[in-house]
Amino acid sequence: MDDCSLEEFRRRWQEELTQAQAPRKWRRPDAAERRARRPENEMNDVPFFDIQLPYELAINIFQYLDRKELGRCAQVSKTWKVIAEDEVLWYRLCQQEGHLPDSSISDYSCWKLIFQECRAKEHMLQTNWKNRKGAVSELEHIPDAVLCDVHSHDGVVIAGYTSGDVRVWDTRTWDYVAPFLESEDEEDEPGLQPNVSFVRINSSLAVAAYEDGFLNIWDLRIGRYPIHRFEHDARIQALALSQDDAAVATASAFDVVMLSPNEEGYWQIAAEFEVPKLVQHLEIVPETRRYPVAVAAAGDLMYLLKAEDSARTLLYAHGPPVTCLDVSANQVAFGVQGLGWVYEGSKILVYSLEAGRRLLKLGNVLRDFTCVNLNDSPPNLMVSGNRDGRVRIHDLRTGNIALSLSAHQLGVSAVQMDDWKIVSGGEEGLVSVWDYRMNQKLWEVYSGHPVKHISFSSRSLITANVPYQPVVRNADRDSFTPHRRHRGLIRAYEFAVDQLAFHSPLPACRSSCDTMATHYYDLALAFPYNHV
Repeated sequence: MDDCSLEEFRRRWQEELTQAQAPRKWRRPDAAERRARRPENEMNDVPFFDIQLPYELAINIFQYLDRKELGRCAQVSKTWKVIAEDEVLWYRLCQQEGHLPDSSISDYSCWKLIFQECRAKEHMLQTNWKNRKGAVSELEHIPDAVLCDVHSHDGVVIAGYTSGDVRVWDTRTWDYVAPFLESEDEEDEPGLQPNVSFVRINSSLAVAAYEDGFLNIWDLRIGRYPIHRFEHDARIQALALSQDDAAVATASAFDVVMLSPNEEGYWQIAAEFEVPKLVQHLEIVPETRRYPVAVAAAGDLMYLLKAEDSARTLLYAHGPPVTCLDVSANQVAFGVQGLGWVYEGSKILVYSLEAGRRLLKLGNVLRDFTCVNLNDSPPNLMVSGNRDGRVRIHDLRTGNIALSLSAHQLGVSAVQMDDWKIVSGGEEGLVSVWDYRMNQKLWEVYSGHPVKHISFSSRSLITANVPYQPVVRNADRDSFTPHRRHRGLIRAYEFAVDQLAFHSPLPACRSSCDTMATHYYDLALAFPYNHV
C-alpha cells in the first residue's frame, strides 16, 4: 500500500470514530410518526404544561372552552390542535348555541365546519334584519269581516274575525293555502256566528273563544273540526293556552276553568276556581307537564292556580290594579298601576313561583306599564312597554333599568327582545326594530291600527294590527263589507338567506284569491310611512 492510500484510510477511519463517539441529537417525531407508533384511537401522551394527561381527560378540560379559546389552543402545538378540533367539542358547541339541535354527532363528519356555516348564516340573518332586506307578505283578509285577535307560535299564525271565522296560516312553508277551522255547528249559516273574542295556538293545538261564551279546541294534527267544545254561562274575558302542553285556561265572570285531556285523550275539567273579582289577565306557566298551573290577575289580586291543589296562593293583594302580566317557568312579572306621582309611581313586580314571594320591584314611573315580556327575553333581562311611549330593559340581577328607549307617541302595546334587538309596537300603529346594543332604531313600518301582536325568531317576524273597536255586523245589511283600511292587518316578514328563489315572490301563506300582496326586495321601499 503506497503512502497516499494509507493516509486516506487513516483519515476516513478517524472521521468514523469521531462520529461514533459524538452524542446523538434527539429529534421530535412528527404527528404522522407518532400516529404510526400508537394505535389509531389512542393518545395518552398529551403534554399539559409540565405533565402528561390522558386524551380523554384533555377533552374533558377543553369542553369548558368557547370557540375563541379553542382557536387559541389550536395554535399552541400540533397535539393541542388535534384536541381543539375534536368532533365532540364542536358538536357540543353547536348544541349549546342552538345549531341543529335535533342532530347526532354521527350526522356530519366535520362539526367545526358545520359550526362555521351556521355562524355565517346567523351573521347574514342579522345583516338582513339591520338592512331591512327580505320578503314581506300581507296575509289575506276575509272580505266581510274585521280582525278581532291574532296569535302565533313558531311561524304558525291564527286569526279570529267578527264573522266568527277562525283561520290558520303556516308561514314556514311554500304554496300553503290558509284553511278555515270549522265550528262544530255545521247547520249555522256562514257569517252568522258570534264574534271571536280570543285565539291562541301552540305546536299542536288551536283554541278560539267566542262572544257567546263558547270555546272550541282544535288538534292541528287531526283536522279542521274541533276535538272539544266547552260552554260558559257568560262571555269569556281571558284565555290562555300552554306553550308546550295540552292545557287551556279560561276566565268567565268570576270562574276560572282549567281544561286538559285525561289518559285516554278525552278533554275534561282539570280544575275550577272561583275568584271575587273579574279576571283581566290569565297565563299558564310553561313546563308544568302533568298538572297545569295558571296565574290570574283579577283587579288588585294575583292568584297562583294549581290544578292538583284547590287552594289559591295569593301573590299580591290590596293594592292598585294589575295592568299587564307574563310568566316564565319559575317567575311571574306583572305591572301594577301607580297611586299618583306624589305617592308612588307605576312599577313591575317579579315574584318567585316556587317560593310565592316577591323578588324584585322594578321601575317607578308616572304612566302605567302596558306590556311586559319575561318568558322570551334573554337570561337575567326583561323588556317592558309603557303608556309614556318608552321601551325599558330591566336587569333582573340588580333591579335597575339597563336601557330606556323613546319608541312610540301614543304608548307601547307589544314588545319582544332577544340578545341584540327589540321589536316594539305602538298604539299609533307603528312597528319599530331597534338594535339596543347601539341604542339605535334600525327601521319602522306603519299601519293605521294599534299593534296588538308581535312574534319573531332569528329568520322571521309576525306583526298584527288590530282595530280598537271591530265594526259590528248588522243583520239587515247582508251586503255590508268594511273598507280595507278598517279590517286590520297581519304581516309576515322573512329574512332567511337559504330560500331557493330570491328573485321571485315568497309564497308564504299564498291564497287562492288575488288579494294577497307579497314582495321580495328591500323592505325600506316596501311600504310608505302612511300605508293606509
